[in-house]
Amino acid sequence: MKSFTEKVYEIVRKIPKGKVLTYKEVAKKAGNEKASRAVGNILHKNFDPKIPCHRVIRSDGKFGGYNRGGEKKMEMLRGEGVRLDKMGRLG
Repeated sequence: MKSFTEKVYEIVRKIPKGKVLTYKEVAKKAGNEKASRAVGNILHKNFDPKIPCHRVIRSDGKFGGYNRGGEKKMEMLRGEGVRLDKMGRLG
């Protein structure tokens, strides 16, 4: 049986370029919709480039944290065609 962490990584690995999911959506797909904070903690520890954790954002549309810096996350999302406003929210 897969751990919650393994499920999170599997889900995030499948997010296509130019698309995003919220921490809550990832938590729900992994089997615990109330574990969005746990998803954030799991992704914060990820340094595997095969797991595009920059494609996971907050439910309010803000881009959220990133272990390589918020500016880098915004830059990567914009580079993939995700539209963000000046405040870093989906636009």
